[in-house]
Amino acid sequence: MADYNYSHFQHLYFILTGIPGLEQKYYWMAFPLGVVYIIALSGNGIIISTIKSESSLHIPMYYFLCMLALADMGLALCTLPSMLGIFWFNYKFIAFDACLVQMYFIHTFSAIESGVLVAMAFDRVVAIWNPLRYSTILTNGVVYRTGAVILTRAACVVFPVPFLIKRLPFYRANTLSHSFCLHQDVMHLACASTHVNSLYGLIAVIFTKGSDSLSILLSYVFILWTVMAIASGEGRLKALNTCISHICAVLIFYVPLIGVSVIHRFGTQLSPLTHALLANAYLLVPPVLNPIVYTVKTKEIRRKITQAFVQTKVTAEC
Repeated sequence: MADYNYSHFQHLYFILTGIPGLEQKYYWMAFPLGVVYIIALSGNGIIISTIKSESSLHIPMYYFLCMLALADMGLALCTLPSMLGIFWFNYKFIAFDACLVQMYFIHTFSAIESGVLVAMAFDRVVAIWNPLRYSTILTNGVVYRTGAVILTRAACVVFPVPFLIKRLPFYRANTLSHSFCLHQDVMHLACASTHVNSLYGLIAVIFTKGSDSLSILLSYVFILWTVMAIASGEGRLKALNTCISHICAVLIFYVPLIGVSVIHRFGTQLSPLTHALLANAYLLVPPVLNPIVYTVKTKEIRRKITQAFVQTKVTAEC
């Protein structure tokens, strides 16, 4: 009878962990953390508003960039309440159900971003392989349907994850390793077999991040093969230069993701500080760096943003 009761027991809340060993410096870290979130939200918001307001940017390349910015904003907003709660107010508690909700949206937006990166890779393939048919292959309808497929896939694949966690008993440790809820982190605290969770998590990762990374890799193999067929060296460099921003976005997203996945499965002997820093980089680096990369490398966006700021300044002076 006792075992039956234990098997259906769950904590009312989890305790989040900030950055181990730096608890006394949270007060000083609160300001730069707030700046990071301001950069992430305002940077992606500026890109979205710029693309929306400028008709010259209403082409598939920038539609996909807008989707990427939306996914980055979603990732930032998912972690903002718990991160600021810890570093600004030293509030480390999160309700069990709230943890599941946060977990769902973090993994969903992460899967959306991965899917958008694949769509952007396909966009570059079409633009380099057959630029004359670019507008006929990637029509607005194709772009909208692609976005709908990316969103539906992410939402459906991650949907079972909170319910698989909900069925597990939790009656021992309730301290998480991060400042937010991740499936692997919560799963390790369960007091029962987690084989089903591990198996489904592996399948979900293979179906989303695994297939997406392979698709991106094959896309760039095809791009390189196409570029090498260009006669002039200047033409090859010009074609490859259009891919630099996307390559940076892929590295910014996948390098921290691979690091977090590896340490969760094989890095149990690593210090908690390493776990915390990699997890924070996984969720904070892409929303912060992607707007900077695309603003610096995309002259159309840079020009429109500059014009908007100049116009605002002139209006204010008048």
